[in-house]
Amino acid sequence: MNQSKEMAKIAYNALSDKKGEEIKIIDITGVSVLADYFIIANGSSDSQINALVDHVEEELYKAGYPLRQREGRTNSSWILLDFGDIIVHVFDKENRLFYDLERIWKDGKDITPDELSVG
Repeated sequence: MNQSKEMAKIAYNALSDKKGEEIKIIDITGVSVLADYFIIANGSSDSQINALVDHVEEELYKAGYPLRQREGRTNSSWILLDFGDIIVHVFDKENRLFYDLERIWKDGKDITPDELSVG
């Protein structure tokens, strides 16, 4: 399995473990040089958003993928975690709808968690 797929799978599972809502994986390899995958999710409260972010960071770190940059602070409505090959976005519901990254990155390919297991 290639590194970015493995990272995306770990992030997806971490978000899923903490009951992240509407988790979406977008393959942007053919669209952008920023990263290979965007993983987008939302939480229902500040404490859940923080738990989602912390768990993703912890699980990827344990797998040997340290966080490169974090945008947004505790109690933010949007926190971005940049791991290089993947970028994880965690929103509250209102701001996820407002920023609508899925529409902005519609040229990317939506993929399922199962597709990350191939390879």
